[in-house]
Amino acid sequence: MQLEFCGEWFPLSGEEPFVIGREGVLEIDDNPYLHRRFLEVSRHDDLWWLENVGTRLSATVADPEGNTQAWLAPGARLPVVYARTTVLFTAGPTTYELTLVNDEPAYLPTRPADEPEAGETTIGPVSLTEAQLLLVLALAEPVLSGRGSTATIPTSAVAAERLGWTLTRFNRKLDNVCDKLHRYGVRGLRGGPGKLAVNRRARLVEHAVASRLVVPEQLPLLAAAREVAED
Repeated sequence: MQLEFCGEWFPLSGEEPFVIGREGVLEIDDNPYLHRRFLEVSRHDDLWWLENVGTRLSATVADPEGNTQAWLAPGARLPVVYARTTVLFTAGPTTYELTLVNDEPAYLPTRPADEPEAGETTIGPVSLTEAQLLLVLALAEPVLSGRGSTATIPTSAVAAERLGWTLTRFNRKLDNVCDKLHRYGVRGLRGGPGKLAVNRRARLVEHAVASRLVVPEQLPLLAAAREVAED
């Protein structure tokens, strides 16, 4: 097993847990919102496991094709069964992405004969309107532009300006997207009945990028939308 973060590779022996956080084998940075010990990768019963040993933050875990995705809450753990596993998490204003590469994966997916084109906006049962897609792209642009590194998710005001929208319109569309994904079982977009989660933008971006609801090839749509808004 190997781990890649920001172009740097770390071999994992399995003899002891590989710790990810402000402290540990992979010291990400001095972000005060990040746990000292957040994630651990270890080997038990002939399987590699990813465990969230933090108390507040969660991580989004998915295969590179976005066919499967899990939300790793504090105290939870998952087997790392794919050849490549993408892990995204947000601490404060910063979103991080790392990749686990398993030389002996327990699961090898079969590729369907007919695959959707990169520009399609459907993932599983969820489809986005044009405006909803643009909103998600505006929020996810820094992550999509710098895949495999760290990024700062824009505020609603900055993303609205990117699209040439009013903040009121942006927030209304954001409510709609979060409600739609919540109805389809995406966790972390609501803090409780009728109360949207404070970090919903980060969770929305993590889900959208990991599930390939948005992809880098769609980013030119943002410039086109801006031109239309200015006409």
